[in-house]
Amino acid sequence: MGKETLGRLEHAFDELAMKYPVSPPQDLLERVRKHSAYVSHLMDARMTLAEQRRLYVVGGWFQLLGATLHIDLNQEHAATARLQTAATLAQHADHREIEAWCYETDAWRVLTAGDYSRALELAQIAQELAPAGTSAAIQATAQEGRARARLGEGSETYAAIDRVQRMSAAMVPRKGTEHHYQYDPGKALAYTATTLAWVGDPAAEDYARQVIARLAPADDVEKWPRRVASANIDLALALLGGDRLDEACNAAQRAILSGRIVPSNHWRALEVVRAVERRQLPEASHLREAYQGLKALPGGSGEAS
Repeated sequence: MGKETLGRLEHAFDELAMKYPVSPPQDLLERVRKHSAYVSHLMDARMTLAEQRRLYVVGGWFQLLGATLHIDLNQEHAATARLQTAATLAQHADHREIEAWCYETDAWRVLTAGDYSRALELAQIAQELAPAGTSAAIQATAQEGRARARLGEGSETYAAIDRVQRMSAAMVPRKGTEHHYQYDPGKALAYTATTLAWVGDPAAEDYARQVIARLAPADDVEKWPRRVASANIDLALALLGGDRLDEACNAAQRAILSGRIVPSNHWRALEVVRAVERRQLPEASHLREAYQGLKALPGGSGEAS
């Protein structure tokens, strides 16, 4: 085995985790598959117990990232299989943070499917497993807040937001910002925007605009992280709540046409489209047309209409 091989695998994982926010999930998935297969091949190699644990850990990270990509692509069975493999490897390595991430990731999967009570339950399990102060602990708390927002539990939602903001303020990114498994204050801003939009708080507008200003100072959508597209959806929801309809339609159109909304998040764009259609706004047909184009992108089929 050797430390050099393990070091290269760990570096490769960090590289992919930092590419995650700006890369098409189907492209990253191919690379994750190759690295996961290589890790499986190495399982039969001679190694020390310390090397074996490192191999289990990096293998668990690759499986977890693969599961996340499958969720993005609405590939539920593949996502479930990878989450189970990641959890098994984490247990063998006694790595509670990866195990916590597995529950947190599953919470997001079921939340996108509309099972908010189960999402809350999984997020709470993730918090119990996650070592204190870790990114997994913060992200699981954020996921709790989003589930509670969808359940209409206002006071509990705000309590979760407050805990996320306090914990994330103390975080110092060690692997670089935009690492998917490394929390940073910018992520807290984005999750707050979404959670407030879902709970119907007008303050979501300001948070969403801050995310957009930080991450998309130019109009080049090719350079947008996915958080910018999500923030535009949050902004659209907040503006609809305030009856600023033209601005809401423009924000939704920007998000949909950016191409940065992955299939697992199409339902969020659809919520805005349907809200505009219910109000019988003249922009509704253009927004619906843009949404249909979004569904036609690679990996975008199978969405509700």
